[in-house]
Formats: sequence, C-alpha cells, structure tokens
Amino acid sequence: MAETGIDVLLDNCGGPAAGPAKGQSQAAWRAAYEAMALAVFGLTDALLPGMIDRDFGRVITIGSSGIVAPIPSLAQSNGVRSAIAGWSKTLAAEVAASGVTVNTIVPGRIATVRVRELDEINAAKTGRSYDTVVAASQATIPAGRYGAPAEFAVMAAFLASTRASYVTGSMIRVDGGMIRNL
Repeated sequence: MAETGIDVLLDNCGGPAAGPAKGQSQAAWRAAYEAMALAVFGLTDALLPGMIDRDFGRVITIGSSGIVAPIPSLAQSNGVRSAIAGWSKTLAAEVAASGVTVNTIVPGRIATVRVRELDEINAAKTGRSYDTVVAASQATIPAGRYGAPAEFAVMAAFLASTRASYVTGSMIRVDGGMIRNL
C-alpha cells in the first residue's frame, strides 16, 4: 500500500439491530461481525504500516458501554464490540514501541441519533412516553443527564494528541458515571 500520511484513525461503526442473544441466526451474527469488526480490523491494518514508518499514530476505537456491562436486548452489539475491544488491547501491545497508541473510548448515554432510537424503541415496547423513558434513563446516570457529543469528542481529541503518547491499551469511559462496574 502506498504511503497514506494518515496519523489518526477513529474507528467507529454503527450497531446492529436490537435483539436478544437467544435465537439469533448464524447469518445475523456473521453479518454483524463482518460489518462491524472486520471493517475496523481491515481499515486499521491498511493504515498501520504508514503510522509505524513515521513512528507516530493514533488508533481510537469507539466502543459501547455494552463492552463493560452488557446492555439487555443488544446481544450482537455487546458481543461484536467486545471482540473489537479484545483486538484493540492486543494491537496496543504489538505497536506501542513504534509510537502508535491504540485506545477505546466507551460512551455512556450520549445524546445521539442511536440513543434516541433506542429510547423510542423502549417507549414503544413499554407503553411509556418517550420523555418518561428519557427521564428514567437520566435518573440512572450520576451526572443526571445525557452527555453532549462535544463532551465525548474532547476525549477523542486528547487521545489523538501528542500529549496522550503514554496512554495506550486503555478503555476510557465517557459516561457521566453511568457504568458502575470496575
């Protein structure tokens, strides 16, 4: 592959449809893995040689709180994103001496289209209003609200910077204290 000159890669992918772990077809699991994990692995592998040659690179993968505490009815997302987290941690050790850092950012409830869709699904499923669902969700977050996309972006910007040169193999939560697991 020709020199790319790309120093920072932000790996991010959409999530598969909501659904339980039980009863998912092999085809559905395969499609989720191909769309999410293989896309991240392939793009990263294509850009790593240039980063290693320049002794500088940042690979930042957007995860999900489901990696740390599986989210009910998001089985495919929980499973595939956990595989990506394991890959990220493994890759970090392989490339650290080359000046390349590899980290995962784990969002909590950030005010995005995906979170809105999940809240709407929850409202429809439970017969509650959308506002009631949002209020109940926000009540579980110590900060008492959903995060703003800009608050999440600040962490990505830090990890992309030279100031983060000794931060690698980390999974950093941006969640307002929502994820209670260690």
